[in-house]
Amino acid sequence: MASGDSSALFESSIAGLELLGRGKVRDLYAIDDAHLLIVTSDRLSAFDVILPDPIPGKGAVLTRVSQFWFQRLAHIVPHHLVARALEDVLPAGVDPAPLAARSMIVRRLRPLPVEAVVRGYLAGSGWKDYQTTGAVCGHALPVGLSPGARLPAPLFTPATKAAAGAHDENIDFAALCAILGQARATEVRDTALALYGAACRHAEARGILIADTKFEFGLDDQDRLVWIDEALTPDSSRFWPADAWRPGELPPSFDKQYVRDYLETLDWDKRAPGPRLPPAVIAQTANRYREAEERLCG
Repeated sequence: MASGDSSALFESSIAGLELLGRGKVRDLYAIDDAHLLIVTSDRLSAFDVILPDPIPGKGAVLTRVSQFWFQRLAHIVPHHLVARALEDVLPAGVDPAPLAARSMIVRRLRPLPVEAVVRGYLAGSGWKDYQTTGAVCGHALPVGLSPGARLPAPLFTPATKAAAGAHDENIDFAALCAILGQARATEVRDTALALYGAACRHAEARGILIADTKFEFGLDDQDRLVWIDEALTPDSSRFWPADAWRPGELPPSFDKQYVRDYLETLDWDKRAPGPRLPPAVIAQTANRYREAEERLCG
């Protein structure tokens, strides 16, 4: 079902496949006992609220960027992608064309109930935390840092995954150990930091700074860690143009920060339903997603 722009997919519907759930952006379908189909819509969430207007082409960009990173960084941790044709898993009579660019066939795994957030720069909730406490998620930092400052070293700042409509909650490493056990928590932290470091080196060479990002992981049937969900996309990351970065300033982002900044100008309490977006904001946001993909993936 499209909404707003006729070329945008707000919500998918696949006759003959069981819909397991809809996230803020992704629709999840069962293929069989071992595989799932992820369809990435053009929905946009901001402040944990799904906005009524989709961003045309966004789902395809997110899918291609995720596929790029999953494959590029597979030497660090296995990913959940399966090399299988979409036509082979869709029921008879379902046209694959509208889904092809925005779909991933993946392994069924047991998702961990946390998000592995890594921050390399002081922005977003990290900046607010620092202003209040002088630390970010329990990591003490030097005094006098300005917004947008590069951190002395990347910080691992995990969060619990909230239900739809609720806010994720930042936790410290001790709390992560209580949830996952110390060995698994250490593996998640070290893997997230390794992925972030490798991604930053690639992105910086292409003029993009990854200010922060979040990873999600699952476990396979042998309890091995696997990278799932999305990979270093403009939805899960804060991308900045390297040539516009200055300490003390927050550069324009290649992500939905543009929409967040617009929403901050409105008299809106950041609860559902979200406000409609002007056509110019929709178009500018779509352009930023596309530019991020072009710079990162070539």
